[in-house]
Amino acid sequence: MTIPLNSAQIVIQGAGPVGLACAIWLLENNPDLHLILLDKNPSDDQFLASGDERGIAISEGSKQLLENMHAWVKDAPAIHYVHVSHRGHFGQTMMSKDEIAQSALGHIVRYRDIILALRHRLRHLQTIASHFEWAFDFSAPMTVDQLAEDACLVHADGGLFHEQSAKDRHKDYGQSALVGSLEVSDITPDMAWERFTEEGPIAILPHHQGPNFKNFVWCASQNTIDRLVALEEKTFLLELQEALHLPIGKFLHVFHRKSYPLGLNIKQHIVVDREVWIGNAAQTLHPVAGQGLNLGLRDAHTLATSLNYIYARPSEHLGEDLHKTLSRYQQLRQTDRNATIQVTDLMASAFATNALPFVISRGLALSALQWLPPLKNKLARQMMFGQR
Repeated sequence: MTIPLNSAQIVIQGAGPVGLACAIWLLENNPDLHLILLDKNPSDDQFLASGDERGIAISEGSKQLLENMHAWVKDAPAIHYVHVSHRGHFGQTMMSKDEIAQSALGHIVRYRDIILALRHRLRHLQTIASHFEWAFDFSAPMTVDQLAEDACLVHADGGLFHEQSAKDRHKDYGQSALVGSLEVSDITPDMAWERFTEEGPIAILPHHQGPNFKNFVWCASQNTIDRLVALEEKTFLLELQEALHLPIGKFLHVFHRKSYPLGLNIKQHIVVDREVWIGNAAQTLHPVAGQGLNLGLRDAHTLATSLNYIYARPSEHLGEDLHKTLSRYQQLRQTDRNATIQVTDLMASAFATNALPFVISRGLALSALQWLPPLKNKLARQMMFGQR
């Protein structure tokens, strides 16, 4: 298939959740846009049948964005309470939806369900967007030189931490994440736990199958994760309960154990000439606060709003307008991006050492959050909505 790159106004490389969402927001507001989406996946959705089972944290702010684009996943259990504590040390805090007057603190959605909902919505828009080209099974790298002089190239092709050597800043936490799901009993259905241990955080989260199941994310050294993956079920469940050391109920069975390496990758300049990087193509975060996809969706929404402003209006100075718009976009994303990266990195790093000054500081910080509601609410709103 020949892809009409010369006629494109915007080309998006990468069709994960962030790339798909960006395309949807662009076409919803400008169905006449000459847009090309380069998707490494096939055109049908069959590949999702054996797709990623991970439960992804979706903030209330991201839910609102997805609902507005008619791509929300209905089968997404809500988080009403979050309990944060540190095993073996003082200090804990509890966050509640009622404290910040929201219907939920967030939701848990399977990664593949997000992809499916976004693909369905984009297919609908494809019927009314006559200049939209969706190129499947496409994995060749793109350069802006292949496009027209006033066209924009959006990089939304992320990947995992160890696949992103091209980024400018790297931080290896010396950890991997083990993810999977649990069959449980006697556990609060709408609650999430974040438990910091000596090797890294463990999260227990709601599950799409209902109150008798939970998602888990267990962060630890690669050696520990390798050992945990190989354990037979009963031993694994006992080790998980011991690592948490919390009276939260019973773990009966474990499913779909899978691991991946963790680290922080940052692209310093997310705009270069007519190219822009969003989502995991711009930054890869530790999952400790569940902020990676939420930050990426805010990237995509802000970029689509910015680009539609110029491409929906004919101009003799489109190239100049594009440079100004992308420069402005980079400024708009700076505060939210920096704040989210710093909070995530701080949480991942500060709980990874048992030096006495850090132990005391962590306990005081968790206690302060519990006893200073304005501070706790500010942090919760950053996690839910970002910096606006």
